[in-house]
Amino acid sequence: MELIVQTLRMIDSRLRILQMVAEHGTVTAAAQALHYTPSAVSYQLRQLAAEVGVELVVHQGRGIRLTNAARILLRHAERLQEQWELARAELATAGTEPTGQVTLCGFSTAASRLLPPAAARLRDAHPHLTVRIIEAEPDRCFDLLLSEEADLALVVVTADSPPMTDHRFDQRPLLDDPLDLVVAEGHPLARRQRVTLADAAREPWIVGNPGTTYHQLVLAACMTAGFTPHIAHHADEWDTGTALVAHGFGVILVPRLARLREDLPVMRIPLRGEPAPARRITAVTRLGARGIPTLTHAVETITATAVQSLPEC
Repeated sequence: MELIVQTLRMIDSRLRILQMVAEHGTVTAAAQALHYTPSAVSYQLRQLAAEVGVELVVHQGRGIRLTNAARILLRHAERLQEQWELARAELATAGTEPTGQVTLCGFSTAASRLLPPAAARLRDAHPHLTVRIIEAEPDRCFDLLLSEEADLALVVVTADSPPMTDHRFDQRPLLDDPLDLVVAEGHPLARRQRVTLADAAREPWIVGNPGTTYHQLVLAACMTAGFTPHIAHHADEWDTGTALVAHGFGVILVPRLARLREDLPVMRIPLRGEPAPARRITAVTRLGARGIPTLTHAVETITATAVQSLPEC
């Protein structure tokens, strides 16, 4: 008997749609996350409501509101999903060779540095298993898990992340990735033996575009250090930000795991003091899936790779 890792889905897809509507607040946003049309989402919700015999959504202004019956159904859907994941985990320990597909997703640094080694080891250990990688922002990663398009996600924790108590997910802290200050060669801070984030409070800052994880990360770090940064430029890519720094346009915070161009005249400065800024990287599965051996193997490989990849500064 072969174990199908990803392709079996025992939870009614209409419950998945209801979960996504609850997550995003509108039919349109849920449809976008699921790659459906809004009319298809509305039709599935009507079908589900007719089958269970209760009203699930009511129109409220230009939006919708979930009914109490919908909340009850969502609570049971979470329990059904957990039991299904636990069943998959138990089957996976029965000594059968996994087949089918397993999908790993994560933010840009994870997708380039942490996920490929884990995917390669899974592929080599289980030749009948197809391993797939999706690069995605953290909020999208949670959507991919909810829609069962991904099995394991690496995310950076932000203020918008689901809480650790969220019953839909199993979230395991993986590591804290320190944030280094990058300045141009010859910058006064480059000559100091000890630099704190507060020392850069009066500098012009280069941050990610509003709405990105990087933007939230930098603003949260600076506010924790006691100041609001003067944002001079926006850049989502490390290469772009580093080039701006090299030409004297400001400073940036860069995670230790991120690689920078070596041909630019910049200095990477490890920050001291408390709190030293860092981004927390978490491994996330659907609740109940922690015991699936392929996912456990992937997390172990990712953890080892991350530790080896963190250079000492």
